[in-house]
Parts: sequence; C-alpha cells; structure tokens
Amino acid sequence: MIYLSLFITFFEIGLFGFGGGYGMLSLIQTETVIHHHWLSSADFTNIVAISQMTPGPIGINSATYCGYAAVHNAGSNELMAMLGSATATFALVLPSFILMILISKMFMKYMNTSTVQSIFTGLRPAVVGLLAAATLLLCNTENFSSPITNPWQFWISIALFVSSFIGTKYLKINPIRMICYAAFAGLMLLY
Repeated sequence: MIYLSLFITFFEIGLFGFGGGYGMLSLIQTETVIHHHWLSSADFTNIVAISQMTPGPIGINSATYCGYAAVHNAGSNELMAMLGSATATFALVLPSFILMILISKMFMKYMNTSTVQSIFTGLRPAVVGLLAAATLLLCNTENFSSPITNPWQFWISIALFVSSFIGTKYLKINPIRMICYAAFAGLMLLY
C-alpha cells in the first residue's frame, strides 16, 4: 500500500534529515525518484521550485507535494492524493516532534557540556555535505540543459544562476526579491 510506504519513507527522512529542509532534499529525491520511482527527475525539480516559492519550510513543502504527486501518479483521485500529501507531511514532522518532546528538558540541562557541543560540531560537516548533495542533484540537464543539446537554455540558466548568486551574496538583494526576479526572467524567456 502506497500510504504505508509513504509514511515509512518520510518518517525515515524526518528522522535522519539533519540540516533542515535543504539538507533533506537529497534524501527526498533519492527515495522518491531513484528508490521508489514515484516521481521523475523533472517532477521533483518542479516540486522543489514550487516548494521554494510557497510559504513554509522547503522540506515540509516538498514532502507535501511529493506525497500528493506519488499517490496521484499511482492513479488515485484528487482526494486520495490529498491523503498522500497529509501522510507524507505528518510522517516527516513526526520524528522531530517526538524528539523535541523527549529531549527538550534534557537538552536545556546538558546543552553546555562538552559532549553535546562535540556532537553538534561533528554534525556540521554532515549538514554541509547534505546541502552540497542537494545542490549537485539539482544541477542536472532538466534545470540547465547542456551546451550541446540546447546552448541557449544552458547559457541562460548559467547566467541566471550566477546573477542570483551575485545578487544575494554580494549585492545583498533580499532572497525573496531574487526569486521573483528569476521567476520573471524565466517567464520572459519562455516567450
């Protein structure tokens, strides 16, 4: 049953997805696209784009859209797809909710100990690795094309990427404003 598979998959992602939503993206893509074949790579890319533009954490938004798309792609109707969406979202959030309840008092008591600080220091490289994996997984031909297949799309995609990076990193343009600029540029290039 797809709902049980969705629950188990997104529960595991929620349990092991350190680094927030962007850190979870590579895990979500691996499970939904490669392991279970619920989505195509292009579908996942679209889900990430929509998740970034909608309010809320990207990991939860991605789980919501992936749950919907997985059940819908399996041939179910809209109502059952919404149930898949709720299942994936609930499963992703549940481990964090349980862990926060269990460790909140202990963490406040032991947060300044060297053991806890060492654990967080050890997790930092893993988080950076997950973020890098998410970035590299999105640098594919669906997003950037290739200079051989479609040079126009490739170079425009590279220019938008570099412009967005420079705009947010060096010119300190608000990231929301940069998303709007990139969306507008993308729409203009469609015509």
